[in-house]
Parts: sequence; structure tokens; C-alpha cells
Amino acid sequence: MRGEVQEHKSRSDMSHHYNPWPLGSLPPRMQRPEPQTLLEKGYSWDDPRDIVDLFENKLAKYSNSKFAVLTDSCSNALFLSMKLREVSGSIKIPAQTYVSLPMQIHHAGATPIFENKEWSGLYQLGDTGIWDSAARFTKDMFVGGSALQCLSFQIKKRLPIGRGGAILTDDPVEYEKLKYMSYDGRDLKLPYASDKHVKTLGWHCYMTPEDAARGILLMDMLPETNPDTMTQAHYPDLRSWPTVSALSSNN
Repeated sequence: MRGEVQEHKSRSDMSHHYNPWPLGSLPPRMQRPEPQTLLEKGYSWDDPRDIVDLFENKLAKYSNSKFAVLTDSCSNALFLSMKLREVSGSIKIPAQTYVSLPMQIHHAGATPIFENKEWSGLYQLGDTGIWDSAARFTKDMFVGGSALQCLSFQIKKRLPIGRGGAILTDDPVEYEKLKYMSYDGRDLKLPYASDKHVKTLGWHCYMTPEDAARGILLMDMLPETNPDTMTQAHYPDLRSWPTVSALSSNN
């Protein structure tokens, strides 16, 4: 059933442990407070990276998707999704949207095509099955099917971590690949010294445990149902910006 996710699995029984500071444990006076606040509120974690798992599971259950992959921004979530699906050719997008999207399409190896399109909260990138859902955060928001749905946690969004994003999916294979791709191709279940630690070429797009902890705390403050934060009316027409319109074949 969509929305059911695997129980959080602690890394405490593994031989490697997350060491965030070259000289040992980070002194308390230098630590961000969110991970400790989670413990005080009844959450349980052993390795700080467990917090990322906790947030991903919480997001998946809330969104009604089977999986969620955390990233450091919605822009990078979209980029990773396009690289995973090896997009090419032309991709139609609204002319009124955030400026990062046509750049990410270009970086992924495709060409943005601007079109007049009304939208609220989210829209699909052409027929790729990839959704820019930066302006929607509400209960059961996952669109379902084979979608890769990308979320934003930027400060203006409904869950204002400050920076961050996520990819919702029902596909276990795409989930596993995106997990590797978002963290330099690394398999965090294996020791760093293992010759099998790096599974694929990846990018440095992961969310930190501290930001994940903030996301959990903020989610607990939000109502379940929330209106969209933005529509096309919040953005200028990117066809009027020469540097951006030059990326398109219909400029």
C-alpha cells in the first residue's frame, strides 16, 4: 500500500559511525540544537544519519508515496531526476516559473521549451513524469504512478527549513539509484574503506542530518492540509530574460 514505508533501521550495529569532525565528536557548544531536540521530543536515533532516514520515512507517509529521497534543494532534486531518466530533446515547461528550472534542464542535457501554462503548486516537465512540486506541501500530495515529484524546503515554502528538497517516488529501483546519486554515488550501508562503497557516479546533493532534524520538527508544527504557496502569477515570463531565453529553441 502506498504510504507504507520500511521501519527506521538504526546504523548503530554497523562498524562505521558518522564522525562530523576531524578531531572527534563535535563539541556541544558547536553543535546545532535540532538533533538533540528530536531526542527530547521522543524521537530515537543512534547515528546522526539515522535522522535522514527518519525524515524520509515521515515525508513518504505524509505524502502517500512509498519512498522519499532528501536532497539539498528542489533544483538539485529536479536535476537528479532528469539525469536518472536520461532526458534529452525538448521539454515543455511554463514560461512563468522559477529561473533555476530551465538551467537544470540545460545542465541535464535537454532543451527547455517555454509555453503559456497556468499552474498552482506543481506541474509536470513535459511528459517526463518528473514534477516540479516546489509550491505544494500538503497531506497525500504525491501524484502517484511513475512520478518523480520534487519538493522544496526553501525559506519561502510551506516547510521552511531554509534550504533543502526531496523526491517522492513509488519505484524501489529509482529510489535506490537516487539515494546513491544524491550522495556522491556512495552506499552509506558499507564502510568507507570498502571497494564497493561507491556504486555509481553521483553528485554532492545530500541533506545534512541537522537540516533533516529541523524538517521533522517543522512538520510536527504544520497542519496536515495546506494551500499551495505559489502559481504562475508569482513569476515573470522567462522569455523576456535574454540569458535564460537563449537556452530555449523557441526564444
